[in-house]
Amino acid sequence: MQHVEMEHDRRVHVRPAGHHRHRRRALEPADGFVRSLILTTLGAVLPGIAFIAAGRRCLGAVTLLGALTVAAGGVWLGTFGRRTAIHALVSPAALTRIGIGLIVLALVWVIIIAAGYRMVRLTDATGAQRVAGALLAVLLCMLVAAPPAAAARYAFVQRDLITAVFADGTKSATRPKAMTRDNPWAGRGRVNLLLLGSDAGSGRAGTRTDSVVVASIDTKTGDTVLFSLPRNLEGLPFPAGPLRDAYPNGYEAPGDEGEQLLNAVYHNVPAAHPDILGPTDNLGADVLKLGVGEALGLKIDYYLMINLEGFAELVDAVGGITVQINEWIPIGGSESSLPSSYLAPGPNQHLNGGTSLWYARGRYGSTDYARMKRQRCVIGSIIDAADPVTVLKRYQQLASAAKDLVRTDIPQNLLPAFVDLSMTIKKGAVSSLVFDNHQINAADPDYDLVRAKAAVALKPPPATEPTSGATPGPGTRPTPSPEVIAGLAEGLDTSCAYDSVEAQKNKLQGQPPTRWRRR
Repeated sequence: MQHVEMEHDRRVHVRPAGHHRHRRRALEPADGFVRSLILTTLGAVLPGIAFIAAGRRCLGAVTLLGALTVAAGGVWLGTFGRRTAIHALVSPAALTRIGIGLIVLALVWVIIIAAGYRMVRLTDATGAQRVAGALLAVLLCMLVAAPPAAAARYAFVQRDLITAVFADGTKSATRPKAMTRDNPWAGRGRVNLLLLGSDAGSGRAGTRTDSVVVASIDTKTGDTVLFSLPRNLEGLPFPAGPLRDAYPNGYEAPGDEGEQLLNAVYHNVPAAHPDILGPTDNLGADVLKLGVGEALGLKIDYYLMINLEGFAELVDAVGGITVQINEWIPIGGSESSLPSSYLAPGPNQHLNGGTSLWYARGRYGSTDYARMKRQRCVIGSIIDAADPVTVLKRYQQLASAAKDLVRTDIPQNLLPAFVDLSMTIKKGAVSSLVFDNHQINAADPDYDLVRAKAAVALKPPPATEPTSGATPGPGTRPTPSPEVIAGLAEGLDTSCAYDSVEAQKNKLQGQPPTRWRRR
């Protein structure tokens, strides 16, 4: 009897234990499957984790160390190494290496995820678990490969843009020879850039430069002076040499009054004297560099020409721009016909590529100086619209537009130096001297006066002696001559601001006549 009771107790004792082991075996596959998914995901975020969990500690440690090194390099480039990163973005060779490296990174990352999943997955998983695990691995591969693949595409687009705009082997009759990559400014205190806005409008013979601006930049401080010359300036002088021999009294050409203006020089001089400066890829720009430099008393180093027709593509590429309109801006129109319509006065007007082009160039009933002002507003609005998110989203479209938009003789090997200079400019002061009808008579300009004003703008005269015992306050700056003060342009925030009184007055007067509706 006692023996039976002992057997009974043993059976009672064993049964629960056996039952518990059965439950554990039933739960293990599910627990292992979840664990494999977690390790696969962690292995995608921290490459090497899945290897370590699978017992391949040496391989996992090497992989994890490599991933952390790459991440640390990226953080350094985004912070302390930003200058190095920006220099790489203007070097075609570096961009090629970056693009290839990003593709290799994406492939290696995908391989690590796939290999990690194979190491940690269950060998006796059900069919549904295998499908779910494979789908997770594929999704993770796509998520980690997409960013470096997109960045590689941007790198190749940027490389093509730099190569197209800043092509090696270009010829120039006026480009400085002393400026090199190691000595970009050749010891000079200022670098002078000629900025041209070209317009090959319908009914015109060739390209006209309707916007002529010189940016004179202090290479140490970044302080910049912008000189704006009107398109209707006449008698452009030239320095001693073949151009002065051809035009001893300054530029003049046969034909009507329109052919005598500054905006006709780019087309007419090369047409009349195609070999006057020797081998060059853009004789019109070289002629303007010499002529505008002589007019201002400056040595122009490089030019940058922007096709105003291409502005429409650029504006569309950034999703449009927002401007403030205080007067009726004509769309179309000429001396013999009325505009087809107008842009109405109003605040925060959103313009697309086509309407922004008319905002910048509409001349019916307007003046050259008003158009010069509107063009500066368009440039400022494009800068405002081109925020980092927009640039990234539309970069390929922007780069494509820029290829047709920009032409320059800045050599490719000087781009890193210009990048550094642009950073310096942000810290410097920017002023502007506009040679409008308050400054000069464009039909008969006094170029000695123009040079004097430019010299004062670049180097203001010393402060006058204080009178009546007055003591200048701390930080007092020298005062430029009254003529130069009258020529200093307002900042874009002021000159492009909305004037509610002026806009309302023009709006109450009603829309001017159009070819479809006359008053």
